Amino acid sequence: MPKIQMIDIKGNPVEEVELSEGLFDAPVSTHAVYLVVKNILANQRQGTHSAKTRAEVRGGGRKPWRQKGTGRARQGSIRSPQWRGGGVVFAKKPRDYSYTTPKKTRRVALKSVLTSKFQDGEMILVDKFEMEEAKTKIFANILKDINAQGKTLVVLNDDERDVQRAARNIAGVKTSRATDINVYDLLKYDNLVISKSALDVVEEVFNWWIDMTLSKGL
Repeated sequence: MPKIQMIDIKGNPVEEVELSEGLFDAPVSTHAVYLVVKNILANQRQGTHSAKTRAEVRGGGRKPWRQKGTGRARQGSIRSPQWRGGGVVFAKKPRDYSYTTPKKTRRVALKSVLTSKFQDGEMILVDKFEMEEAKTKIFANILKDINAQGKTLVVLNDDERDVQRAARNIAGVKTSRATDINVYDLLKYDNLVISKSALDVVEEVFNWWIDMTLSKGL
């Protein structure tokens, strides 16, 4: 059973906490991680690109010059792609890039990234975030005390909204609810800072996944 040292907001050790073996000591599948990240980035694409074909640009109703006898190459329209102001060949049109990845693949990818974060020492477990005021300066000092350097993803429970307000103006810091964590954010940020209550939610959701999988015989 993997264990991690839980600390307080001053960086002082509190106790050792046992982690879910299925989440933090799982086989790492880089291919599953690749598939899920590719899916997340595709779903984020707006797909609003649009260019005009030769049928949509203005002008070009008549032949610019006669077919033969001018010494120049034959041309049928000034809106052909080779002309300045002409249409675009195979012009891109608005489209939806989103698609879905199988649930089992998403679960394997999440387990792989959480395991990597834990094994690489990039995970910081905090007992609870107690702040007198929801001030950015106070939370910045907390991150400094717990040695969360670089880009940091802070995972919180729903009742820790003061921390969300305090952290949103700090460059390189993002907050996320425990139920909303995803593979891309976990990979994008150098450190994973998670509160004990948020960790309990993550493990509870994961155990629910396991129970559902076993009940369906998957």
